[in-house]
Amino acid sequence: MNIVCTSKLKSNIKSDLVQKYPEVSFQFYPSMSVAEEHLDEAEVLITYGEDVTENHIQKAKQLKWIMVLSAGVEMLPFKEIKERGIVVTNARGIHSIQMAEYTLWAMLITARNTKELFVNEASKTWHKRMPLNEITGATVGVIGTGAIGCEIARIAKTFNMATIGVNRKGHAVDYFDSIYSNDNVMEMLPKCDYIVSVLPSTADTFHFFTSPHFHAMKESSVFINIGRGDAVDEHALIDALNNEEIHHAVLDVFEEEPLEESHPFWKMANVTVTPHHSGVSPNYQPRAIEIFKRNFNEYINGTNDFQNVINPDRGY
Repeated sequence: MNIVCTSKLKSNIKSDLVQKYPEVSFQFYPSMSVAEEHLDEAEVLITYGEDVTENHIQKAKQLKWIMVLSAGVEMLPFKEIKERGIVVTNARGIHSIQMAEYTLWAMLITARNTKELFVNEASKTWHKRMPLNEITGATVGVIGTGAIGCEIARIAKTFNMATIGVNRKGHAVDYFDSIYSNDNVMEMLPKCDYIVSVLPSTADTFHFFTSPHFHAMKESSVFINIGRGDAVDEHALIDALNNEEIHHAVLDVFEEEPLEESHPFWKMANVTVTPHHSGVSPNYQPRAIEIFKRNFNEYINGTNDFQNVINPDRGY
């Protein structure tokens, strides 16, 4: 069996895979461009997901399973994948710890006015009476109640925060005090001091947040986006910030990445920009590979009880 990997895995991880599965031929390549000529040999493909095209699926005649070492799968050519009956799994769930920590950091830095504090520090300005706040007892609304959203809600409980979740059908989820459906999101927005988007990039979530949503939020609220950039109408968000309809936005993802130097977000005092790194962690690859190994054991045993199977029609 040939497994082609186009992700730059750490040396110790590659060695572990080779030793654990000596009967398997692992072919590790630094990129898809280098691996392309070997795709016809691949029964399994390990990838970060953004490098697979329709042409690659056509070339990989023996391909049966794609393991994506990330949560995002929106770049995959699902039409061709579905036609071939290729199974796709991803690494959903491995981001929950670091992304929940990022979200709590985002809430704390806005509550404690850290952005202005750093400016004052750089200019040696002693401004003791600047406005500061607490997050304890505040209400956080999380749109997207999967593994990441649940971990955000769990940690928020440490600060005695009220937790409101939003998912497609409004079904109950652990650590959330109440849940709304996507259709009723407008009802929960005015209740929240912090609104966190963990939405993926799909046809259903494109520009999920528009002007009416920002208008419905508290003027004191903070909007945090750690999901996907295209879930937000950026023009509507800029207008809402300029009109002081919301207090601040902490943005880790954007419609176009990297964010252009000329983009207004860079210069807005009420926006904090980070370079899509809320999911970064030294434990990222080890956690992703554990999911691969769990699924691969199912694959070679023929049981195929895979974790994190992607529905090609929904794209997640």
